Amino acid sequence: MITQAQGLTLFDIWDSQVRLRPQAEFLVYEDHACDTVRTWTYREFDEEINRTSNLFLSRGIGAGDAVAVQLNNCPELIECIFALCRIGAIYVPIHPEYTVEEARTIMADCDAHTLVIEQCFLDFDPAYGEGLDTIVVGGDCVDVCFTQLKQTQAITAPARRVEPMPIMEILYTSGTTSAPKGVMITEQNFVFSGYYVNWQLQMRETDRYVTTMAASHVNMQLSALAPVVTAGATLVLLRRYSARRFWTQVRKHGGTLVQAMAMMAKTMMAQPVSPGETEHDVREVHYFLPMSAADKERFEARFNVRLLNNYGSTEDLVGVVTDYPTGPRNWPSIGRVGPGYNARIMGDDGELGPGQVGEIQIQGVPGVSLMAGYWKKPELTAQTLVDGWLPTGDFGYVDEEGWIYFTDRHTDIIKRSGENISCAEVESVLARYPGIAEVAVVGVEDSIRDQAVKAAIVAEPGARIDVDDLTEFCRSYLAYFKIPTVITFLDALPRGTYGKVLKSELK
Repeated sequence: MITQAQGLTLFDIWDSQVRLRPQAEFLVYEDHACDTVRTWTYREFDEEINRTSNLFLSRGIGAGDAVAVQLNNCPELIECIFALCRIGAIYVPIHPEYTVEEARTIMADCDAHTLVIEQCFLDFDPAYGEGLDTIVVGGDCVDVCFTQLKQTQAITAPARRVEPMPIMEILYTSGTTSAPKGVMITEQNFVFSGYYVNWQLQMRETDRYVTTMAASHVNMQLSALAPVVTAGATLVLLRRYSARRFWTQVRKHGGTLVQAMAMMAKTMMAQPVSPGETEHDVREVHYFLPMSAADKERFEARFNVRLLNNYGSTEDLVGVVTDYPTGPRNWPSIGRVGPGYNARIMGDDGELGPGQVGEIQIQGVPGVSLMAGYWKKPELTAQTLVDGWLPTGDFGYVDEEGWIYFTDRHTDIIKRSGENISCAEVESVLARYPGIAEVAVVGVEDSIRDQAVKAAIVAEPGARIDVDDLTEFCRSYLAYFKIPTVITFLDALPRGTYGKVLKSELK
């Protein structure tokens, strides 16, 4: 797979699909709020990509320039990914739930040249993209309206690049530090991911892959969009997830592959049983842990599907530990290491044997099957990628047959509805609130969303902290999913011999 991807650009593959399958359906987009469904063939979407590429060139965007994009799931977002790649510029997605402050931190760090933004985000703060050339999706001002500006552009493709881009995207992800890190994704990463997921799901041209994952997220881009392109299949993109509507949408659009995570499965199970929900064309549900064995069995039986389990991170691109497309599946194991990767379990004194719990580490090829590194952080990159080994910060063990089992997350990372949340980032915001002397943030079990954000607070002497006011304060600085939903007040934080906060005692 690594050999298959090396040297190829995205447009080596895309242009071939357009040439061979011009009338095949590439994209189906549903916005249920507007009661609209739109479709594009490969040829039609190629013309949209070309117009968008020429629009970006007309705004002075060139190779190596970073363009920040904050959009909900929509066709324009997919156009931006492709068009920026076509002209050699760097795509920098901003999560649609991020606050203005979070977005500005990212735009400053990546040295953004231009901002492409949905009108609804500008409604919060008209000065959102101050200092940047701004293009607005859904706006009605002709001078900056994405749609109107694009329609004035030619449908001919700009000059084609020969060599793959060393940085196609900077994808910001929360880590153990307070500020998110920019993960550098190469064009080879995109191509490799496409072929890898084609193998995982045994994809074919007739597949219709349904996803509602945020298009700013690595899962949607590299485990849905990329494999659809390499397979010449159809992407069914839904603007938002609705537990009440989702399975009906999957059936309506003839989905054969579905991307899902724990929160989706659990909320779908909470809906009333509807007639015909077992009658569909779904072959695999491309699933991201965790779920109990009992919940898995109930979900598979109710919807007449099977789950293909995955484990991975932004840095290693895809479900590097996975169920294989053929052969046995061994739940609650998260699978075996996939082609193009090696895995090991490490303890303080070296690699551990079967059954021993330690840190899960993944080995791949930086820039192909692993990220190229962290943006503007060469020292951190060198510390993180040693001989191609990536420490995940998660814990697990391997059995004698090579099946890997997940046991726990890094104590300073919270996983909520598929999003990584840095405890340090939340702590730094809470520490600004008047009257808080000390604070520690941990993840605690949440039956629906995997983990909830819990804050343990020590107030200053005499201070009275109103929880509702504190929550409102957080809304100005944190995306909604990062805001603590469990808040406790303590006289003192539990500490060990050397003064370190014992977060395990706060869970």
